[in-house]
Parts: sequence; C-alpha cells; structure tokens
Amino acid sequence: MTVLADRPAAAPKPEADPSRRTKAELFTFALVVGLPLVAIATAVPFAWGWGLGWTDIAIAFVFYVVSGLGVTVGFHRYFTHGSFKANRPLKVALGVAGSLSLEMSVLDWVAVHRKHHKFSDKEGDPHSPWRFGTGFKALSKGLLYAHMGWLFEAERANRQKYAPDLMKDPDLMKLHRWFPWLALTSIVAPAVLGGLLTMSWWGAFTAFFWGSLVRIGLLHHVTWSINSICHVFGDEQFEARDKSRQVWWLAIPSFGESWHNLHHSDPTCARHGALKGQIDISAGLIRIFERLGWARDVRWPTPERLAAKRVS
Repeated sequence: MTVLADRPAAAPKPEADPSRRTKAELFTFALVVGLPLVAIATAVPFAWGWGLGWTDIAIAFVFYVVSGLGVTVGFHRYFTHGSFKANRPLKVALGVAGSLSLEMSVLDWVAVHRKHHKFSDKEGDPHSPWRFGTGFKALSKGLLYAHMGWLFEAERANRQKYAPDLMKDPDLMKLHRWFPWLALTSIVAPAVLGGLLTMSWWGAFTAFFWGSLVRIGLLHHVTWSINSICHVFGDEQFEARDKSRQVWWLAIPSFGESWHNLHHSDPTCARHGALKGQIDISAGLIRIFERLGWARDVRWPTPERLAAKRVS
C-alpha cells in the first residue's frame, strides 16, 4: 500500500494586503478628511444669517441619515458581522448607501473592521487608542491616531484574509470597483438637488457646503469617535477582552454604534443598545426590514445571553 506524503500546510495569509495605498490614494484621503474639517470650522460664521436655509438642512439631514445607516446597518452589522441575512435588493441598497459615506469601499471597510476585532486594543489593531501606551501624553497621541491618523498609513488590511466572502460576491465586487463614482455622486448630488430645488447657483453652493462638506465631515468624525472615544471613555457594562465602552451621548448621531461595549462583547448581535433606555436607531431599522420580509435570521439579543455577559 502506498502511503501518501502529508501535504504541506498552506502558508497563512499575511495581515497586510500586498497592494499598499498609493500616494494618490493618500492624497485623496487628505482631501476627504481635510476639506470637511475646514467646512466645519467655517460653518457657524457662514450660517450666521445668510448661509443656511431649510433646503440645505433637509438635504444634509437626508444624506447624513442614508449614508450613516448605510455604514452602521450595512457595512458594520450586515457585511462585517452577519447580524442578519438580507435579500439581494436590500444587500445592494445597503452597499450603495454605505459607500455614500466616503469612508471606504465596502470591501476595504469590512477588512479593516474584522482585523480590528481580531486584535482589538492589542498589537495589530489598525486603530487602537492604546497603541502608544497608557500615560496622558501617549494616550492623547493614541486618541488622535485612532480617530484619524491611521487612515494615512500606506498599509491596508489584507482583503483576501479578512473579506474572502465579499470577494466571492459579484454584486459587492462591482460596488468595490464603482466606489470612486459612488463617492463622487455623494459629493455632487447635494449641489444638484440644491440648485434644482432653489433654481439658483447660490442654492447649489450652499447645498454643497452643508449637504456634502459639513455632512461628510460630521459623519466621519462620529464614525471615528467609535474607534477613539468609545475605546477610552464611558461605561463598561459587559465583559469584553478589550477596552470598549458604552458612550450614551453619541448614541443618536452614531445611530446606536456608541453602545460599543456590548458590541465587542457580542459582535454578531443585531442590537448594540440592548438595555433599557439605550437608543439604537440602527436596530430599529433592522426590525423594520425584518417585518417587511427583506431581512431574516436576525440575531437579536436574549435576556439570558445579556445576563451571562453583564459585568457584576
């Protein structure tokens, strides 16, 4: 009888993707991060009596909600953690909505976030605020890095290692390739709407200022606050292997993502704000999708599961 030799084990996939971010990509990141910051800094004097109208508020609000929930419900709870299953139209809609946030393509967003969970607040975490130490100076530096500094690293999370399921989905690969055009649409569409609704170039400009620049800046900083603030400040209500915390005052602008301690305690749970009085708008939307029949197999928390993870 012939004895077959043991096949050598496949080499583990590296943490970093073979393709690094190009200088053009890093420059684009700088523009996407920097221009909204300038817009936010000038928002108050610009709005003082002449630079803000109800049309601007409505456009900015709608784009903030659509793109923000696209990130929290789509990119995060669905694509990254599989908190529920969605039919194809909902899957594509969530992918498009999340892409309008200009944070990353769905493929890169998921890869980075899954890597974050693997190494959360330890060496290898892409954006832990504790990476430089625990002293005041080190933590201050870490907070800034976790908030936005990590975006300028040339190294990217390995897509094949952390998002192989997404890479097998033709719909999601199309959204990944179309991300630049979706991002451009998110920037231009508010101005077009503002101009059409007011029939003026000034209406287009103010809608662009509020609905594109300020809206993108606010959404980015709320999202990044989950990486920075919610890993340093707040309450620890559930057992987790990292320093994730619950931050109540970010619950509404983050659509429930700031109940971050429960999320890291039970990552696949569809509701992050599961205790009495904890507002979780994203979970409410998932509940609507479930009742409409668009979402199924939703992983809702149970009293027994919550009690098992509660900090005594």
